[in-house]
Amino acid sequence: MKHSVDTPFLILVSFLVVFGLLIFTSAALGLLARGGASFTSVATNQALLGLVLGGLAMSFLSRLDYRRWRTATPYLFAVALILTGLTLTHFGVSLKGASRWLSIGPFSFQPQEILKFAAVALLAAIYAAHIRDIRSFRFGIVPFLGVAGVSSLVLILQPDTAGVVIIFGACAAMLFAAGGRVSYLAALALIGVIVVGALALQRPYLRARFETFLNPAQDALGAGFQVQQSLIAVGSGGFWGRGFGQSIEKFSYLPEPIGDSIFAVAGEEFGFVGSTALVLLFAAFVLLGLRIAARAPDAFGSLLVVGLVVLIAGQSFINIASSIGLLPLSGEPLIFVSHGGTALATALAEVGVILSVSRRMKHVG
Repeated sequence: MKHSVDTPFLILVSFLVVFGLLIFTSAALGLLARGGASFTSVATNQALLGLVLGGLAMSFLSRLDYRRWRTATPYLFAVALILTGLTLTHFGVSLKGASRWLSIGPFSFQPQEILKFAAVALLAAIYAAHIRDIRSFRFGIVPFLGVAGVSSLVLILQPDTAGVVIIFGACAAMLFAAGGRVSYLAALALIGVIVVGALALQRPYLRARFETFLNPAQDALGAGFQVQQSLIAVGSGGFWGRGFGQSIEKFSYLPEPIGDSIFAVAGEEFGFVGSTALVLLFAAFVLLGLRIAARAPDAFGSLLVVGLVVLIAGQSFINIASSIGLLPLSGEPLIFVSHGGTALATALAEVGVILSVSRRMKHVG
């Protein structure tokens, strides 16, 4: 039976978008004192590609029956793989040693964000079709390795190691929610650690990130500079913060104030209270999302929501943790907050799919 969308979840997402827009606007003002990207260009990308396109996608997809995705997932996954693969050709745009963008006229986008959604949707469809046999190796592990493995291979070539971790995490959460064996999940976790470790040994930049994480003060003016400045910004915010727009670090000292370090800007301006509120909003996003998953009318809808919730929240918590030195720097966006029109538009589209499931969820009481 079709109902209205889950109101608490929609209100929560609206709070995240508005709070995120405030933080982003303030952080982007720091570009006025620097060279490079202008405030106008990043604001236009965030507003047009992120908010407007994403908002339209969310509205449309919240009304579209999510079950239609079930038969379309193989084709969507194939298209997403091709688009992501094109970033490795002359059609791709390289920035800071990574080839993650495709350019269309004045706009560029990251097709791997579409790939993450497609991987989750495809695996949800496969697991839903074989839910009774999910504890077997054939229907539990083989689809996981096929979907997550192929996706990860393309991302590794870009390179986007953090994206590999996110996809593995979302797929693992879906396998657990479907009733997969814990022993299989433990084996997959071990494989993931080995893969990341091997990549760290082969790639100097990745190894440097791990070394900086273990000892951030060792090269405070080099590899450890970003995390050191992030900690200074968060610490200087104190309990209540300096006030909206009053961050000092964003103007000169803080690297990537609209990207990797945007949580530090939030911490400096809104203090412990504001940054904790942001973390709690994402925690509530997880809880309300999993509530929708638990009440979904079928296995496909339930697993799809689990995967999408982990995709959005996982990237965000990794960004926050890396900003305060709890994880190595990752390059993952703080969803709804940091610069990245593709990430914002895709996240809002994914929220639309979750809302579509909520329209049909079973109501208790």
